Parts: sequence; structure tokens; C-alpha cells
Amino acid sequence: MPEPHVPGGLPEAIRHYIGGEFTDSLSGKTFDVLDPVSNEVYVTAAAGQAEDVDRAVAATREPFTGGPWPGLPPRARARVLNRIADAVEAQDARLAELETFDTGLPITQALGQAHRAAENFRFFADLIVAQSDDTYRVPGRQLNYVHRKPVGVAGLITPWNTPFMLESWKLAPALAAGCTVVLKPAEFTPLSAGLWAGIFAEAGLPDGVFNLVHGFGEEAGDALVRHPDVPLISFTGESATGQTIFRNCAAGLKGMSMELGGKSPAIVFADADLDAALDSTVFGVFSLNGERCTAGSRILVERAVYDEFCERFAARACAIVVGDQRAPATEVGALVHPEHHAKVMRYVELGRSEGRLLAGGGRPPGLDTGNYVAPTVFADVAPDARIFQEEIFGPVVALTPFDSEDEALALANDVRYGLAAYVWTSNLERAHTFAQSVEAGMVWLNSHNVRDLRTPFGGIKASGLGQEGGYRSLDFYTHQQAIHVSLGPVRTPRFGAVRKGQS
Repeated sequence: MPEPHVPGGLPEAIRHYIGGEFTDSLSGKTFDVLDPVSNEVYVTAAAGQAEDVDRAVAATREPFTGGPWPGLPPRARARVLNRIADAVEAQDARLAELETFDTGLPITQALGQAHRAAENFRFFADLIVAQSDDTYRVPGRQLNYVHRKPVGVAGLITPWNTPFMLESWKLAPALAAGCTVVLKPAEFTPLSAGLWAGIFAEAGLPDGVFNLVHGFGEEAGDALVRHPDVPLISFTGESATGQTIFRNCAAGLKGMSMELGGKSPAIVFADADLDAALDSTVFGVFSLNGERCTAGSRILVERAVYDEFCERFAARACAIVVGDQRAPATEVGALVHPEHHAKVMRYVELGRSEGRLLAGGGRPPGLDTGNYVAPTVFADVAPDARIFQEEIFGPVVALTPFDSEDEALALANDVRYGLAAYVWTSNLERAHTFAQSVEAGMVWLNSHNVRDLRTPFGGIKASGLGQEGGYRSLDFYTHQQAIHVSLGPVRTPRFGAVRKGQS
């Protein structure tokens, strides 16, 4: 068993950050935060209510309507964003330590997420300086150009699986565009969100531009979504919550960007490089403890190589190092919360009746407490099985054979989700045609999930609404105003003008 460990320097309580100051909830309400290894309460956090959200929105509307941030030139905002990236990099080890403790992520993966958070700010700092917009000249008549304006107060609601990095994924473009923000982080993992306050202050972000309200989705999150002075909501989380947010945004005709659940297929054809496909599919479903929206949690394998693939995949899963997330050798740590652990274990038990268990199926040996699940592999899973159709969000994978390309495509598309897909084949023509037929917002060919921040990120069907990444993020956080300027005499039909010979 991992030795109990609590990082030094933890706050005595986790508080909101409103108008440049840490503060408790007006009601005094709090909730307990658990360490995923011991499942013991290590701190209490302020439980935001509607009145706390009101305070945060008021505090961030003031710098939007009367402060300097929205009107700063792109280069000036970029300097602040680069200083934010510098500050994140300077404390990457501390960030990783806190994320590992709070989420159960292995330390090496948590450190990678800290580096990605810094890169998100550098990327958008570069993008707002390099950005150009459409300009059209109508010969001899008009010049038409696009003027961008930040939309206003952005409501950002983030998940618990890689909290600090995913917060940066929303904060960086919102701030780059000139918006002010209210962040509502996931209640399971509130610890690292409070670090943004010090990072932003050190970088010179004006007070009030960033505000933070902790709490539950049904209370703080709902109040943020419904607030009349918050014109847009960016949400990452499960699809059912996304549907609720969609309904509640409709009354205010708010802008929405939602990256939701996934049940992404990895399709392995017989002509694929099986060694590379194994490396990618094992990593794709078991990294980040399996708690990743783009996990290739359904692996479809051509029958000619199915038995070999199943045997080798199961052997790899059995050899994964599960345990103390602080150890550099650990590949899978504890799941985030006992509620989530119980959910994943219910699917594991269900899988025993829906597939052939090849690996895992319970707790790893020697880990009798904490939220640990052994990497679990089920083979021969039918397409109508729940473990094939439903998002588990844990280290559990379903393997299913196919006999033809048409069958593989039908299996890949036969779920309500459409976030990511992975295709493994040496046939270049098939790779492209198959990828273009898959119902997914993102497809990787002969590759695991390698992100290019310039490209769109998002899904279709139950996996989301809208896309972010690159210019699409800036499109979401800005109004694109078309301005038309006459370049010569205006020739407008003269309705109502008195003509010669008329009295």
C-alpha cells in the first residue's frame, strides 16, 4: 500500500477568489474534499451559492465595462499571458505535486499536464499577436473589414480529470480575447484552481479580471449558467450535465461551447503495425487513469489478427504499474473519488456478463484501500452491450472483432457519442476514406492522441456542441463585427426625392 502522504503548505480552507481577494461563501457553507488514496477529508472548501456567483459576476463586469483589460492592444495582453506561462513553468513541480495528491494522477503525467498548461498560454499569446481578420475591397465603392470585440464575462466550468490544464485551456483564450472570467472548477478537485490567483497577480492581470467560485454544479454552476450578465458559457464534462446547461442557456440565448462525453473507437485493421497499435491503444485507454474524454475505450480489431491482439493487449494491461502516484514508475494511480470508483466498479461487474474477462476485473493486488481499479480488459463484447455503448471513464476497455471495413465503420458509429476515433492501417486510401466516414469530431490515423493547438477540438452527437482550439477559440470569445466604409460617392436609390417636373 502507498504510504499516506499530504503535501506541505496546503491551505487551511479552500476559498473563493472574488475581486482580487480570497473570501468565504456569504452563507458560510462548505463541503469536504477527499484525498483519493486514503479517502479522508484533507480540507473543506467554500460551497458557492447564487449570491456568491452574483458577487463574482459583479466583480468581473466592472473591469470589463470600465477597466483596461478588454481595450488593451493584443501585444500588451500577450505579454501578460507569457508572464502567466513563465509563472506556471516556474512552479511546475509544485503544481504536479498538488494535482497528483488531489486527483490520483501519476506524477509524471501530472507534470506533463502542468507543462501543457503553460504552453496553452504561450500559444494564445502568440495567436492574438499574429491574428489577422478578413478585409475586402469592393472596387471603387467600399472597404469592408472585421473588427473583433470581446463578448463579455465568460463563465468557465471545468472537470476533475486534469483540472489545472483544462482550466488553462479555457482561461488562456478567454483572457487573450479580452474577456473577463468567472471560473467554477469541479468540486472533486478544487485544490489547484486557487493557484491561479497568485499566478495572475504576479503576471500583472488586473484585479477582477479573474474570479473563482467553488461549489457544486447544481448550485454554483447552475447560478453561473443562468446569470443574466454572463453571455457565454464554456463547459467540459459529462453529456447529461451538458444537456441541462444547454436548456438553461436557451432562455438567455447565451453562447455555448461544450465538450462532453465520449466512447471513442480505435479501429485496428489486419495490415496495421500491431506493435505501434498496441502501444497506442494501451496508452490511449489507461493513461490519465482512464479518466479521459478521448480514451479509445472500444477497440475494434479485424478478425485475422483479433486473437493475437487480444492476447498481447491483455498481457500489456496485466503488466501496467498501478499504485503510488508519487512514484515515477507508476502508470495508473487512484481514481479521483470513491463515488466515481464505485461507478467504475459497477461497470466492471456488469462486464463479467457482457464480455470475456482477459485482465483486471477488480482491485490490484496489495491495494486494498483507496480508489484503485486494475486495468481491465473485456473481449468478445457485443455492440449492444452497455460496456460497449456507455462511457465508463476509467481503466476499462472493450475489444470487439470485425470481418469487413463496412462492419468496422458500422460498429465505430453505433454509439451516441462522436468525440474521437483512432484508425490503424497501412492502406493510405482506406485510412483517409474511413476517417472521413467516422462520426467523430477528431480522428487520428496511425497515431495516439497528439494535440495540435491550432486545430479544432470538439465532438459531434452527444459529445459536444461547438469547437475550440486555435482561431475557433477566439471566435467563441469575441464578436466579429463587420464594418463597411464608402470609398467614393454614395449611389443610393433616392426614395422619396422630388424629381424634375414634379411638384
